[in-house]
Amino acid sequence: MNINEKINKKKEFLEQLQLFAKELNNYVSTQDSQWVIKGFIDIFKNIYTLTDDTKLISKVIEIHLLPKFLEFADRYGYKIIFADKQNWYPDITFISKKSETIKFALDLKTTYITKYKNGKPYECNGFTLGSHGTYFIDRQSKKNIQFPYSEYLGHYVVGILYERNDKIKTYKKTKYKIEELENILSVIKNFIVFAQEKWRIASDKSGSGNTANIGSVKRIKELLEGKGIFWQYFGEDGEKWFDEYWMNYGRIKIKDNKGKVKRITSLEEFLRFKGVDVNKMRRREV
Repeated sequence: MNINEKINKKKEFLEQLQLFAKELNNYVSTQDSQWVIKGFIDIFKNIYTLTDDTKLISKVIEIHLLPKFLEFADRYGYKIIFADKQNWYPDITFISKKSETIKFALDLKTTYITKYKNGKPYECNGFTLGSHGTYFIDRQSKKNIQFPYSEYLGHYVVGILYERNDKIKTYKKTKYKIEELENILSVIKNFIVFAQEKWRIASDKSGSGNTANIGSVKRIKELLEGKGIFWQYFGEDGEKWFDEYWMNYGRIKIKDNKGKVKRITSLEEFLRFKGVDVNKMRRREV
């Protein structure tokens, strides 16, 4: 497959995902923008409400969306493989039924909105975009990844942003009968669902403290439009810079202005190390 064919396949898959994201927004929301999930039910028809714990919400959303991803794969002619282990990348592998050389990696990510501007969602808490460790550096490696990184034509994220429902905190009732379903408040609401290539929404900062994870940008407009820091500096050439930067993140040592040795952990530091005149670069506006 030549480079133009790869570009077209990647573009086609992204367009499919973005249409799918619009469907998911309706799937997870009621008409008044509440989460359709209210809690867990037992055999006695008791409903137990959820907390706003992010890990719990993320797992429930993942389970809820599983049938939709299966529908998506069937609709567009893909086989689907879920990660063999919990900490493996990616969450889902899509393989074309026409050619097994066409593989796409997809992670499902969720986080909550943290800041509003002029009454509209402006920033979110951000999320991690996978490791920049062994399999990211050695793209033939099979460690903690379903297939070697180099076998994937593209790497994508379906992101789900939501607002926490503060009214939940004033309610102490956590158990309801099935007849009371309409009275249960959803723990989250006001969803924003989007799909983008991973490099487009990556930041130049780590996504977590002690693990080698790539962090996302947090500004919602940048997420929705796929215009993170690597796009702002390099436009459509940003992916190769994203790859090189994160392959070397925290591994290159330089001296700061005081002569102390430090590791490169910002894109501007990396560009200066590469001999790029950052002061002459103009970041694209979002």
